[in-house]
Amino acid sequence: MLFNFLSMLESTVITGGGGGDAPAKAAQTATAAAQTGTDLGMGSGLMMVVVYAAVIGAMWFFMIRPQRKREKNMRDMQSSLKIGDNIMISSGLFGKIVSVGEDCFVIEFGTNKGVRIPVNKRDVVAQKSPQLGTGAVE
Repeated sequence: MLFNFLSMLESTVITGGGGGDAPAKAAQTATAAAQTGTDLGMGSGLMMVVVYAAVIGAMWFFMIRPQRKREKNMRDMQSSLKIGDNIMISSGLFGKIVSVGEDCFVIEFGTNKGVRIPVNKRDVVAQKSPQLGTGAVE
């Protein structure tokens, strides 16, 4: 804005040569510079909104969208589990589903078939069985 005003003022001074209309041209230059400045202010405000919208859009695309996709995949996996599936719960324990309730599974843990514990469906993180080593424990 200041640069525009100075360049207009400079061109007026150079070409004006001093007559009676030099103050009128300077006033016109100041008015033109003021109008240019208000236009730049509104444009920069609009640009700021566009930048904020782009940042929010990028955050949604790189952070929120993948998280929602993972949550949807987890819900689909948890709802597809059935009796007899081997699972791993969030604490790292492995078990086998022996009963399915509305919001929980009854899971059989370990080699003792009598240990059955109800577990919330949200605590199941994977459908897999443990990979046991072949070495014997002494």
